[in-house]
Amino acid sequence: MTEVTGEDAAPRPGPQGDISPEEVREHLRRRAVFLRELAEARELRRRVTPHRSRRARIHAALRRRTFRIN
Repeated sequence: MTEVTGEDAAPRPGPQGDISPEEVREHLRRRAVFLRELAEARELRRRVTPHRSRRARIHAALRRRTFRIN
């Protein structure tokens, strides 16, 4: 992974504690909102396209059967 350097690069806070508690709370809040929306989008996609989820279930079952030891 390459790191961006130059004038466009924003300074990243290090482990020295450069982030205020308010910024930490705001980051955690935004992350929680993002994860909630992501889960909602996945659930919606699962409901809207049931053929995909059915196909995924069938493929998962086939993968499980492939590695079964007799």
